[in-house]
Amino acid sequence: MTLRDAQGLEISSDNPAVLAGLDGFDASFLRYGKTAGLVLTAAQQQPDQVLANAKAAALQLFMQTGDATAKAAPFLAAGAVYLDQALPREKLWLKAVQAWADNDIPHAITLHEEIVRLYPRDLAAMKLGQTHMFHIGDAAGMLRIAEAAAPANAENPYLHGMLAFALEENHRLNEAEAAARHAIALQRAEPWAHHALAHVMEAQGRVAEGFATLTELSDCWAECNSFMLTHNWWHTALFAIDNDRPDQALALYDQRVWGVWKEYSQDQVNAVALLARLEFVGLDVGARWQDLAQYLEGRLHEHVDPFLDLHYLLGLARAGYDASASELLTSMAEYSQSRPQEPSWREVALPLGRGIVAYGREQWAEAFRHLGAGLAGLHRIGGSHAQRDLFHWLWLEAGWRAGAYAAIRPALAERLAARPDVARHRREWQRAG
Repeated sequence: MTLRDAQGLEISSDNPAVLAGLDGFDASFLRYGKTAGLVLTAAQQQPDQVLANAKAAALQLFMQTGDATAKAAPFLAAGAVYLDQALPREKLWLKAVQAWADNDIPHAITLHEEIVRLYPRDLAAMKLGQTHMFHIGDAAGMLRIAEAAAPANAENPYLHGMLAFALEENHRLNEAEAAARHAIALQRAEPWAHHALAHVMEAQGRVAEGFATLTELSDCWAECNSFMLTHNWWHTALFAIDNDRPDQALALYDQRVWGVWKEYSQDQVNAVALLARLEFVGLDVGARWQDLAQYLEGRLHEHVDPFLDLHYLLGLARAGYDASASELLTSMAEYSQSRPQEPSWREVALPLGRGIVAYGREQWAEAFRHLGAGLAGLHRIGGSHAQRDLFHWLWLEAGWRAGAYAAIRPALAERLAARPDVARHRREWQRAG
């Protein structure tokens, strides 16, 4: 006997508790809720349920810690034992998560695209595929997989939220806004659509409107997991900075962005990126770097993702933890040599890392040179346009301090042209004059 999940897809189980665990994982994944852990119970209740084991392993990998792969391994091994008796979709899921655990992201993406082609209602598979694409800078792929799922999910707000973000990352801003607003019309509490709308408004310099829009929708985030809760407040704080209200952004850092789950990588990334921007606009953030850095020191040799490592490195450097920053940079260099199939570590992350360490030491010319060397390939290490702007801004700051005004003026002109209503950009232009 089989059951069908919330999307109408068949699972090889007749146990309602297993179904509840699988649906809990999917619902939490799509709406950034707090029920993903139910899949662990499902895997324990039915050890031969391959999809439950696959999703339990995925949950471990999402933690982005150095031991995440080891924690995922028992679930993947258990699923492999019963692979022959699984349904075709369940087999593809296990193989895709195993590829993720093996750090073979291109193969994982291929398998997720195959799941979506055969089972377009499987939005969790679509979102995980899109997530992998995001982390390697494949914006075109993010849109491709969303569009493949769209015809079968016209009524689903989460599909339109994911489509909106993919459109934004492909610079199709008007279409992205339309998709985000459609998602919100279908379901107001669609935090990923709120997030996509924030990206559109940030890119267009609609900063007052962006702050007001997110603040008005913020009641929807109370039941979100720490990532979505803190990240949407992070975007709200960015709008406050661009509205020339850095004190308000700092209050959001203290009250909304930092402190929900200090041990989680994504919360740490939000904190590093916001503190750096606050310093860029001249705010003294006090001892906040040191509070943050104590949670980063245990991550020196994890290397889950270059985007994460660079944020950890910046946090350590700004906290004055030079020895730890140096150790992390050395470890990154050693790891890059062990991963020749991932040249972005060597070609993008290492130059940026060297620039960050030099910045922390106030070696401005050296920081400017190294950061500039990494910027051309920045999209290859993942992150959104808004997140990656941190490294462009860091390069500009190093350039100002190094006196490289002629080199940075073209970039400042582009920023001013893209967002002419943001007063900060006019001041930046004048500063480099």
